Amino acid sequence: MAQTPPPPANTFAIPMPPLPNRGPRVRPRQSQFSSASFSLGPESLVQAMNFGGPSPSDMSIVEEHHRDPNASIIAASPRQSGSKRGKGKGILGRKIEKDVSILGHEERRFQPYAFSTPAPAGSQGQIAKDALGNEEKGELDEEDWSIVDRMRLWRHDAMMQHLHESAVFWGDKILSWTGDPNDAFWLAQAHFLNQQYSRAEQLLTRPFVVGPRRPENKASGKGKERARLETNGFLQTNGPATPVAGGLIGGIQFPGDVDAGTVSKLVDMSVACRYLAAQCMVRAGRWTDAIEILGESNPFRGSGRSGPNIPNSDGGIKVEASMCYLRGVLMTRLNRQDRAKEHFMEALALDVKCFDAFNELVNGNLLGIDEEWDFVQGLEFLQQVPEDADFVRLVYTIRLKKQKHVSEMALARQRLVEEYGMSENPDVLFAFAESMYAQYRWEDAFAITSRIMELVGIHPAALPTHIACMHNLRHLHPRLFLLAHELVDKDPDDPVSWYAVGVYYLLTKKFLDARKFFSKANLMDPRFGPAWIGFAHSYAYEGEHDHAIVAYSTAARLFPGMHLPALFLAMEYLQVNNLALAGEYLDLARTICDTDPLLHNERGVLAFHRQQYALAAGHFEQAIALTKTVQGTNAMWATTYLNLGQAYRKLGRLIDAKAAFVKVLELNPRHGQGFACLGLVQHVMGEYDQAIRNYHESLAIDPLDTNTIDLLNLALEINAEMPPGVLGVIGFPGGDEHWLKMMQERLDKATEGGLPPVGSQKEGIYVDELGAPSVIEGNPDSSAMEM
Repeated sequence: MAQTPPPPANTFAIPMPPLPNRGPRVRPRQSQFSSASFSLGPESLVQAMNFGGPSPSDMSIVEEHHRDPNASIIAASPRQSGSKRGKGKGILGRKIEKDVSILGHEERRFQPYAFSTPAPAGSQGQIAKDALGNEEKGELDEEDWSIVDRMRLWRHDAMMQHLHESAVFWGDKILSWTGDPNDAFWLAQAHFLNQQYSRAEQLLTRPFVVGPRRPENKASGKGKERARLETNGFLQTNGPATPVAGGLIGGIQFPGDVDAGTVSKLVDMSVACRYLAAQCMVRAGRWTDAIEILGESNPFRGSGRSGPNIPNSDGGIKVEASMCYLRGVLMTRLNRQDRAKEHFMEALALDVKCFDAFNELVNGNLLGIDEEWDFVQGLEFLQQVPEDADFVRLVYTIRLKKQKHVSEMALARQRLVEEYGMSENPDVLFAFAESMYAQYRWEDAFAITSRIMELVGIHPAALPTHIACMHNLRHLHPRLFLLAHELVDKDPDDPVSWYAVGVYYLLTKKFLDARKFFSKANLMDPRFGPAWIGFAHSYAYEGEHDHAIVAYSTAARLFPGMHLPALFLAMEYLQVNNLALAGEYLDLARTICDTDPLLHNERGVLAFHRQQYALAAGHFEQAIALTKTVQGTNAMWATTYLNLGQAYRKLGRLIDAKAAFVKVLELNPRHGQGFACLGLVQHVMGEYDQAIRNYHESLAIDPLDTNTIDLLNLALEINAEMPPGVLGVIGFPGGDEHWLKMMQERLDKATEGGLPPVGSQKEGIYVDELGAPSVIEGNPDSSAMEM
């Protein structure tokens, strides 16, 4: 029985045939001296793509595939047909009957590698039929496999079974045997999956000698080991290398008289290899080196082979789009948010299938509401995924911000449920829950997120909304405590787990503990927006305005498409009476989202502080009008009605003010400030009995409110000193003159004490300088941050 040919004696001797001549243009050559400088930038790869001239043979198409930015890594993905049966031996392995090398067109078996050319469009089905026909005929058996084929099968199965050490072990033996760049790529993949990023990077960036190989004598016997030579490429399944003279290239001693033109690095031969090398640098924390190897901008842009209108060449996801996405991730790590947004937008525009870029734009709040809607709706769905354009557009539409385009999103969800049967899909349910939460329907949102948790256990996108609903619903606070413990036990490395703990401590007013856990969540994921907002809230509730402003400012910088940090910054500046900065941040929040009732409430508060009472009343009215479109409970808007009543009172519209305060008590019968303000208006209008009654109601709710106590004492004294006609008796002791004199003394006393007298409406002395407990005079909106 013939033995398997041994591996080459010198494992570093991997000469391969030179690359074919691409045309009259001269390609930049790499220095063969180890002391020569070498740039990791993508310029050489792009130049190789652009300078390649036409070839008279079909090899030009095959050679360019691995440098094509519009290709995916489908050709590098483990592919398989059905199980092969032969001579009753059962399942012997998997094989691709025809797979053409990227630099060679000879038939190959089981070679789905980074330098392989995918089957032409429409031919995949024929390949499957051929494989099935061969299986039925029993032509494929163990004797059709070489030792390298079998080891490649072991390597891929080990990777699929997450046996990464096994994949590295067999991949290393295959590469030493063949010196094949395809095998080098897959060994680098195995190193990457095994979290050995330095080894993977070194393999991808080390020089490979592209020199000729010669076939040895074919081995015969079991397995029919065959050495196949590919004269037009550098892919060879078996056979030892041809020894040549020595030379030092790139720090590696090659035993051959090697010309510099025959040496290249994998990152310069394949876009997929360059992308994998950049991923290794990112995982190793070498962000600057990763940007250098990718380039700060898309090097393929403007090359004639890049753009949203150019379809993917093999039906997968363009590697160019993946590189743009990775470039955006690096920019976020370097706190360059504007550049990160540009790269994420470019990645999604190049390939709408790149959901990671979409997720960073939407969940990362890098785009405003209108900007986000216009960009997503303007993507080239029909050009890139013509058969699935409608579905992809729908699933992206339902994930956009819910403050606008409510009807369009509702229609998209309805179509996904009715036409595509996705009623139980977690992402579709999450989009519905987001719509309910945006309309302040917390009970409905919680019911939907609870269903999501039943379906999938933990849904990372829906979990923050689930926790927020439990925070807003008082009867769910005990369940939030249990959920936080469960999340910490199940996944302590997830920032959402510690965010849940921080939210529980926040609602129990243990702000120091809340800050500790919010900070821990931020350290684990600096791009986790809810933790930043909760961290700032913990300072704001304690009155630490300076620290709260710093935290809100950080959130506003990290999430430029979210209006809440700017809104909360304006509220903090109102607290410290910095009206100029408060106005700037309110304008910034309005440019991002102009449909939030809370925003218009705060704009009304700012106008009130500037004594622009008519403008303030207009903002409060607009906020109340917007609350009628969110379909939530009206009880939470009692504060806005209270502010509106105060603005009416300043304008002298006492009847309207009285109606607004009555509405406050209808929405919240236990609103202490509502009773006090209603009593104040009735006090001014001369309805002293009703005023006294409402003051007592207010003190029953808040017995330590000194302003209400002073107003009650004043109303009781005035009521006791009313003229006889008002009291309903014949006369007042001392006569009318004595009563007028007493009222004048009361007037002088009130004026000396700093409290203006309560007079007629015409005199204009009925305003709230009496010190009524007003939300505007104290906390601009005591419920805004809670909501």
